[in-house]
Amino acid sequence: MKDKDIKTQRNGKRILIWIVSLCLCVFVVPSLYAQYQIRYARGQDVSPTFQGWKMNPDGTYTFYFGYFNRNSEEEVDIPIGPDNKFDADNIDQGQPTHFYPSPRWWVFGVVVPKDWPKDKRLVWTLTNRGHTNQAKAWLEPEWEVDQGIISKNSPRDSMLMTTGFGDVDFDNVAPKMTGSPAQTVKLGDPLTLTVTATDDDRPKPITAPGRQQGVRIRWIVHRGSGKVRFDPDIMSERVYGKPVTMQTKVTFSTPGNYRLRAVASDGQLAGAFDVDVTVSPRN
Repeated sequence: MKDKDIKTQRNGKRILIWIVSLCLCVFVVPSLYAQYQIRYARGQDVSPTFQGWKMNPDGTYTFYFGYFNRNSEEEVDIPIGPDNKFDADNIDQGQPTHFYPSPRWWVFGVVVPKDWPKDKRLVWTLTNRGHTNQAKAWLEPEWEVDQGIISKNSPRDSMLMTTGFGDVDFDNVAPKMTGSPAQTVKLGDPLTLTVTATDDDRPKPITAPGRQQGVRIRWIVHRGSGKVRFDPDIMSERVYGKPVTMQTKVTFSTPGNYRLRAVASDGQLAGAFDVDVTVSPRN
């Protein structure tokens, strides 16, 4: 066989292999992509997440935590105890026991002393659905956050109601909140809660169509395993330049201890106000 014919055959084989490989890519890559895009409505576990740390003006540090509920619909409850704990003297560091679907950011912070060792870990452990997941917080330099990082990542969580519009206002302060004290109510009786948010009028409004600015409030469940109904179950309208007050009626499906959280957002930063509620059985 002539050299020219041999080269032609080799080139032909290479072309055939390339075509087959391309075809495999066409079918395999979308298949792999689809696997990573699978969403489960329920039945999946929840992982805690460490989202960074910040030095406070008094020299102490705040470790910020969130979580990732892998369900797209199911809300999961994990009571404080062996399955929801910190490796500290007090296993309760203000973490949630009620977990909404999807990733949640900046859910709570834990303040540690100014002499906290640089390599010491603070570990939050969640055990659920046959999985044990941990978030390990420490003073890793790469994990230091500032107001810009918090503001830019907050729109990832719709519950924080931040907009992501405009440049970060580094002089902005999150809304301050006051509201109802701890409450006790009998099962079936409606409970009225009132909160007021005041702000520093920052960030300044953006004059653009459809971009409403100001402070708005919403209620969520931070702790408690029963069904909670808020009326109205909506976010308040954004208000700029004056305090915002929201009055909400709450009913519960099950007796127990609850921690309800009002979240107020100014568009870039969010503040929170918690109300503990004891729901007693109806005799």
